[in-house]
Amino acid sequence: MVAATAIETSAKPAAKAIKIKRVDANFEREPLNPYRFKGSAITDSWQTATLLESESGIRKVGIATQGVLWSDARVFAAHSESAGNALMYAMSEHAAQLVRGMTFTNPVALLEQILPDVLAYGRKITGISDLRKTFALNALVGLDNAAWLLYAAENNIKTFDDMVPAAYKQGLSHRHSKVASVPSFSVGTTAERVKTAADEGFFVLKLKTGAAGTQQEMLEKDLAFLTAVHKAIGHYETPYTTNGKIPYYFDPNGRYEEKETLLRFIDHAKKIGALDQIALIEEPFDESKEIFVGDVGVRIAADESAHTVEDAARRIELGYGAIAVKAIAKTLSMTMKIAQLAYEKKVPCFCADLTVNPILVDWNKSVAARLPPFPGISIGLQETNGHQYYKNWQKLLSYHPKATASWVPTQQGVYLTDTSFYAESAGIFEPSAHYEGLFG
Repeated sequence: MVAATAIETSAKPAAKAIKIKRVDANFEREPLNPYRFKGSAITDSWQTATLLESESGIRKVGIATQGVLWSDARVFAAHSESAGNALMYAMSEHAAQLVRGMTFTNPVALLEQILPDVLAYGRKITGISDLRKTFALNALVGLDNAAWLLYAAENNIKTFDDMVPAAYKQGLSHRHSKVASVPSFSVGTTAERVKTAADEGFFVLKLKTGAAGTQQEMLEKDLAFLTAVHKAIGHYETPYTTNGKIPYYFDPNGRYEEKETLLRFIDHAKKIGALDQIALIEEPFDESKEIFVGDVGVRIAADESAHTVEDAARRIELGYGAIAVKAIAKTLSMTMKIAQLAYEKKVPCFCADLTVNPILVDWNKSVAARLPPFPGISIGLQETNGHQYYKNWQKLLSYHPKATASWVPTQQGVYLTDTSFYAESAGIFEPSAHYEGLFG
């Protein structure tokens, strides 16, 4: 099999070539409280693990959480929830078999080599000829994480900062002492529940809009929700924002079909005095609609549509003023590339969640703590909603090798990314006995 080598956009390869001798994969199912978005809901989350063992005998396990509805709603709609997850898992297994016997010098180049094949395989087994690239990237997260851990071990790299290749260091060079913990509220959430979170100290709130129904029914529900939320918490104050007010983060998940619908939402926010508290609106349109959004008066963020660095560049051309990066959904390798592009284009990034487990929260936090500050907010920004939706969150937390570390729990709405967080690299280099145990 051809060895993976760096290309122009990749990191400078390390001196050591790593040959993958053995691969394996496994998964576990975790029940969720229903999480409603994109006109549907997820109730079952698959936690997958990929093992890579090098010729020198070092073995590493990378874990991932699958997000079928998020990454391509068509797969979710066409199958049972379990079957959709099984299709994504089959792509993860296919990727593992692809890299068996392969030699690589850095994980970014490895991802670049196998992504087209994995995407093609996914399109074949799902029967969707234009299956979204994000679906393939989500399937590759576990393998990519294992490759980074193997790369670090083989090259005697001990910290996350030292692991980031020189080509991407600028985009991940900040060091926040705190990162905002952003809860996410699914479609249908009451304003009272949002108020309860604000009373607990959460000060950036992700609010899912794009309610079920026709476009008119959706908009009526979304406007009523905006009004109720603003009435409940619009007067709350926080020391972490420039204007001293709680910022709103809306996410219609591509449900808005026309720009006019978005403008009506924004106009309503203006009428009720909520406009200056909308920090961003994420992914209002389906990615197939290349609508310019640089003139709507609110910062619009790209999430699902920014599959790759090339896609992110196109969204920036369309006036998107922020990018949600997801090391836990689009791979750390692709996230590094997107964060670097955004840095060069002076477009802010923040970390969004995929309802991931506690260990992956810290993989994501490792990125969030190093991104440049988001406009109007003085600390790092990271959505984290697993504690809201996993029925067995405490059990999952027990699998974290640093479960009692200072940076793991949310404290008054923030994570304390203190000196120990950076010194210990959020614990991502520590093996999890539970996930290691999936392979005997």
